[in-house]
Amino acid sequence: MHNDCEFCRIAAGEQAAHVLYEDELTLAFLDENPATTGHTLVVPRAHEEEVVTADGSTGAAVFETVRTVATALESVLESDGFSVFHTSGPLVGSVDHAHVHLVPRRTDDDVRLSLSRTPLEPDAAADLTGRVRSTL
Repeated sequence: MHNDCEFCRIAAGEQAAHVLYEDELTLAFLDENPATTGHTLVVPRAHEEEVVTADGSTGAAVFETVRTVATALESVLESDGFSVFHTSGPLVGSVDHAHVHLVPRRTDDDVRLSLSRTPLEPDAAADLTGRVRSTL
């Protein structure tokens, strides 16, 4: 546990949170500043800075908890769908503990997640595909 980490303190029971679900490896609790009703953060109990590069069991457990909690939220809130996202590195914000946002959505909500898009260029795609596949 990192004493200066808010999410570690929540996982250890040292800081209050509205916990929806917990198991041996993960914890899911309501976001303090929700984008929508039911906006939940899913975190590994152990301090990890990245979900996607954590050991396989930790990453798998986080996304299994996302699935479990999404199913319950969908039943309770009758949402129209979910936005699920994770950012890492300096883009994370003020908390340096891996977390996944699970945001229940409705067709009339005010949530806007937009990505600037450009057409995929075949040569660049082929180059990137080759480099990634050779690394895998």
